[in-house]
Amino acid sequence: MSKKESKNLKELSSFELQKELSNEKQKLVDLKFDLSAGKVKNIKEVKKTKKRVAQLLTALNAQEK
Repeated sequence: MSKKESKNLKELSSFELQKELSNEKQKLVDLKFDLSAGKVKNIKEVKKTKKRVAQLLTALNAQEK
């Protein structure tokens, strides 16, 4: 994640982070389902989505403290 993206996460409200997290988790479920069905050509997308979920959780936890 670039510094610009991390600043953007810090500026988001808790509600917006929750919404983004929900979207990314749903995307991850869809990717895993498509992967098992053989529809996903870019396997790296799963790794990128997992990383984005972790970044959102980190930003959300930092805001709560």
